[in-house]
Amino acid sequence: MNPSDEFLKHAAECNKMAKFTRDPESKATWSRMTARWIDCAERFKSQSQAAHRSSPRRHRHIAEDWAA
Repeated sequence: MNPSDEFLKHAAECNKMAKFTRDPESKATWSRMTARWIDCAERFKSQSQAAHRSSPRRHRHIAEDWAA
């Protein structure tokens, strides 16, 4: 499982806990945790995509350095 999917799994678990708890303070805490796990998933996904987009250029420079 990739990290983004793992983060979303944790978010779903926190969301479930937020729905089941009766204490408003606990509900708010679980909801914040849900939001943070989702944020982690989105950040990982965007950073992975950015690294993937820049990856081919980096490899070409390395290959050019070796050829010189």
